[in-house]
Amino acid sequence: MATWNIDPAHSHVSFRVRHLLISKVRGSFGSYSATLDYDPANPAAASVTASIAIDSIDTGVGDRDAHLKSADFFDAASHPNMGFQSTAVRADGDAFAITGDLTIRGNTRAVTLKAERTGETKDPWGNTRIAFEAKTRISRKEFGLSWNALLETGGAVVGDDVDIEIEAELVRAG
Repeated sequence: MATWNIDPAHSHVSFRVRHLLISKVRGSFGSYSATLDYDPANPAAASVTASIAIDSIDTGVGDRDAHLKSADFFDAASHPNMGFQSTAVRADGDAFAITGDLTIRGNTRAVTLKAERTGETKDPWGNTRIAFEAKTRISRKEFGLSWNALLETGGAVVGDDVDIEIEAELVRAG
């Protein structure tokens, strides 16, 4: 079993959520850490631990980012990080179902990430790197992110479903 640490300079954590029922707002987080314990010969024994800094949210609109950090949404002052800890891994070749506990705003729910191992290589400095892409969909309300405003025509300003996508390049430790 080897330990792998995420390389934030070559990884990306993003999300998208429906806005006004007609379009989607996209955003990302710029500060995060993750560790993967993984042996390709025994992928079911793998485990993942990750933490994302809420203050690093970026939707491209400063006022919206400030609102998302406020008590209406993530409440970054009280809950500066969201976290994930895997509880089970199922593998089928390079495809994985990674189930774990996602904690946002102090609320923990089980989620399953659909992941794919996209490659492994040695970099020019002799480090072994591995990459995965993962995605899931969560209900933001299940995590206490329930702020919304109703539209005259029915519906809400912010959709409930949030799509999360992760592109992770990890470096083998030691």
